[in-house]
This record gives sequence, structure tokens and C-alpha cells, in this order.
Amino acid sequence: MSGQRQPVVGILGGGQLARMLALAGAPLGAKTMVVDSSADACAGQVAPLVVADWTDYAALEAFAAQVDVITFDFENVPAETARWLAERVAVFPAPQALAVAQDRLAEKTLFRECGLPTPDFMTVGTREELDQALARVGTPAILKTRRLGYDGKGQFRLAGPADADAAWAALGAQAARHGLILEAFVPFERELSVIAVRARDGEFRTWPLTGNWHVDGVLSMSLAPAPDLGQLQQRATALAHTLAERLDYVGVFALELFVKDGELLGNEMAPRVHNSGHWTIEGAHTSQFENHVRAVLGLPLGDTAARGVAAMFNWIGELPVAAPVLRGVDAHWHDYGKQSRPGRKVGHATVCAADAAQLAIRLGELAVALGREEQAASVLQSLR
Repeated sequence: MSGQRQPVVGILGGGQLARMLALAGAPLGAKTMVVDSSADACAGQVAPLVVADWTDYAALEAFAAQVDVITFDFENVPAETARWLAERVAVFPAPQALAVAQDRLAEKTLFRECGLPTPDFMTVGTREELDQALARVGTPAILKTRRLGYDGKGQFRLAGPADADAAWAALGAQAARHGLILEAFVPFERELSVIAVRARDGEFRTWPLTGNWHVDGVLSMSLAPAPDLGQLQQRATALAHTLAERLDYVGVFALELFVKDGELLGNEMAPRVHNSGHWTIEGAHTSQFENHVRAVLGLPLGDTAARGVAAMFNWIGELPVAAPVLRGVDAHWHDYGKQSRPGRKVGHATVCAADAAQLAIRLGELAVALGREEQAASVLQSLR
């Protein structure tokens, strides 16, 4: 891009994903600007930050005039704001993709239309409808808000019909505002995600499937490539491609999947770079962040193959001492520059190796040093 004016990527949302997008875009010659309602958004430490609400159209119009393309840091930017901006500047992914991912009913309906099975589900608008849904879907089940839920928020698990009153007390007030959906609980064997990217010209790639482990609904650790996949990689890639084409998607997205009896079930889609793809920064030839910037700017996509095997620790609430990670072989530390707060994603670490046996040794040593043996046990078991 030498000799050309540096393109400017505008990002709606100023969290750690915007921060890592800005860092990935810089070597490509791309500048970044960020909009967030919080003056201390962590992406503001590495890129110019405009503090504005999503309905501050004067500020958004001035922002749009300074950028060449707009993308997203998170999926809860109002779809109407994205549509308004798309009338003034290129917006990728398209607002329609954002709108689908914001509504669990629309999302799961799309999954089924694209050939991806999902757990049974039923919409719920009243207390009586909750009883009807429980009778149809069965228990255990999970009552969720259709909108604005993430990382386990806006959810209530019902072990049986007797939990209906407690579930309604927890979420019923949101039925009229956001809508609710009851989903059958899936006794899954594994949780996987496929991180995919589609370019403006339709070029499509995926990274190797990632195995994920959650604690209290929040991602705790990831392993890539996930072992013992059989035909699941090909199946997940085909499904992600179908979704991307259906939405005319541009950029990176994540498709979260359950494995039950050797088959894939669709859980959620995130229309953005994703926590379970952070390992790609050091563990793949091209990271999800670089390829997202490439895609929205209309550049050719980079190689998504893994360099070896990688595992990622997520830091929630507060950062541990960095020294054990920094002393490790091929281990990498990421501090998001956030203030500590319960439940908040504040950083991650990735450890890489040439093969599973070598990674198991490095991961085991690091888990002991960090006091994460219990959380790492399942990851280590899958490596053996």
C-alpha cells in the first residue's frame, strides 16, 4: 500500500477486540478510529477514540466522514445505527448480518435454513407461554433473552418445570422488551468454534476448529486445532461457508457449535472477531484480526493454517502475575489495559508448540505456575 493514502478503518465499540484490530491493521498501513460511549475504552490507548452514544448521529456523521470503512467490535451496536451509517460509508459486515446475530430466534431460524441443526427451541412472551414451551421443549432447558445476552448473561437454567417461577422472576420483565426463547439443554460432548473469514470478492477461509472450555458461561480456555475431529472440520467449514454466502458476509465471524453423538449443533454466531480465535495471533500464519482488516479493506486474505498447536488461557476479573507466562517457551502475554472488575475479560495468554505432546508439557507447567491445573485438566486430557 506504499505510495497510497493510508486507509482508515472505523470501529464501533472500543474494547479489546477493537484494540487488537487496530494493532493488526497498523502493519498493513491502515489507520484506525474507534467510537465508544466510554471515555476509558481500552482501544483508546492505541487508536483515536470518539466518545459518543449510538444515537448521537451528529458525532457519528462526523466519524463516518473521516473513515473509509466501518466495522464492529461487538454485536450489540443497534442495527438501525449500522443501517444509518451504511447510507454514508461502507459497513462490513452488512447491517443485516448484525441484525440476525442480535436475535437468537432469527439466528437459530437461519441456522436451520442453512442445514445446521439446533437444539429444540420455542419463543416465550408470557408466563403461560413459558409453561407451554416447557411442555414442548422439555427439561432441562435454558431460558434466554433473545437480545443483548452474552457470556452467560441473560440466561436461566431450569432443571424441571418447578423452576418456571424462578426463571420468570429472573427474566420475565425482559419478555416484552427483548423477547425470550426457551432452548433445550444439550448434554454435549464437546464445544467447538469455527472462525471464518469472507472477503469482499467472496474468497472464503476458515482456521482449524477450536475446542473450547467455559466456566460460568465465560470462555476459560481454548485449544487449536481441536483433536480427533474426523469429518467435523469439513462439515463445520461447509456450514460456515453457507452462512457467509447467505448473509453476503464480509469479515471474520465465529460459529459456536456443540458436538452431540458425533454431529454438530448450532449454538450461536458472533458477527466479529472472537475470543476463541485469539490463539491465531501467534498460532496461525495470519491472525483473525489481520484477516478481518484485510477483508473489510478489500485486500487478499492471508493463510489461515495453524503453525502448530496452541492453547489459550482467558483472564477474567483480574490479571495474574505475568512472570510465569513470560518465562515460558513460545508463550505470549496480552494485557488489554482494563481496570480489574469481576467477570470482565482483562487479558489472555497463549502457549504454542510444534505438536500436541510438546504443548501438553508446556501447558502443564504453565497451569501449575498459574494455579490453573483444574481448568487445564480437560485440555491436557484431550492432548493425550
